[in-house]
Amino acid sequence: MTGAAAIPAIIELAGVEKTYRSPAGRGRGVGFPALRGVDLVIGAGEMVAVTGPSGSGKTTIINLIAGIDRPTAGTVTVAGRRLDQMTEDQLAAWRGRTIGIVFQFFQLLPTLTALENATLPLDLARLGPARDRRGVAGRQLAAVGLADRGDRLPLELSGGEQQRVAIARAMACEPPILLGDEPTGNLDTGLARDMFELFKGLNGSGTTVVYVTHDPALAAMASRVISVRDGLIVSETGARP
Repeated sequence: MTGAAAIPAIIELAGVEKTYRSPAGRGRGVGFPALRGVDLVIGAGEMVAVTGPSGSGKTTIINLIAGIDRPTAGTVTVAGRRLDQMTEDQLAAWRGRTIGIVFQFFQLLPTLTALENATLPLDLARLGPARDRRGVAGRQLAAVGLADRGDRLPLELSGGEQQRVAIARAMACEPPILLGDEPTGNLDTGLARDMFELFKGLNGSGTTVVYVTHDPALAAMASRVISVRDGLIVSETGARP
């Protein structure tokens, strides 16, 4: 980049390969190569969409960035930490403070209210005094338009409201990175666009947002779109600032 300093990388995958071993292949070296040598750099504050057909490796990239999966080869560095060198306990503590994840199927705990679901990451990370955590979670619910729904169980909420709770939960610890794995897959077009407006608002406040989507219109809302096929990055539109 000429004339200005490049935005520092917050996510970097270098030569990453990931092979999933199938039960039938145990002891015989047989497995499925989900990623086959991926190099990816994402700058702090970017909003990046990852697209591609089913089985292309999109979700594997998200899982590696979150430290849910480990690479078979190569290195994964996120927020200055080499995830492939961390223990499971270290990863769990790091993830709670660094990564927010929004899933396609919401994954809210059905017996907890919206407020209790949003408070859960704060309790697990033991962030701040216990008496203050519900207030923090309540502010996150208000930020996604659910200030008056905190006492409702997930089954009492619409699909769009459940996904808003999931976003509030993901952002409860104010992580610098928000990941989405087909986060609008269960929502209609209008609700999906509403969700991405929330993502854009978070990104405008400085959160790095990386999400997987099959929808070209939703992908176009990102500043950069990365296309994955057969475990490789095959194209990219937009440019890292």
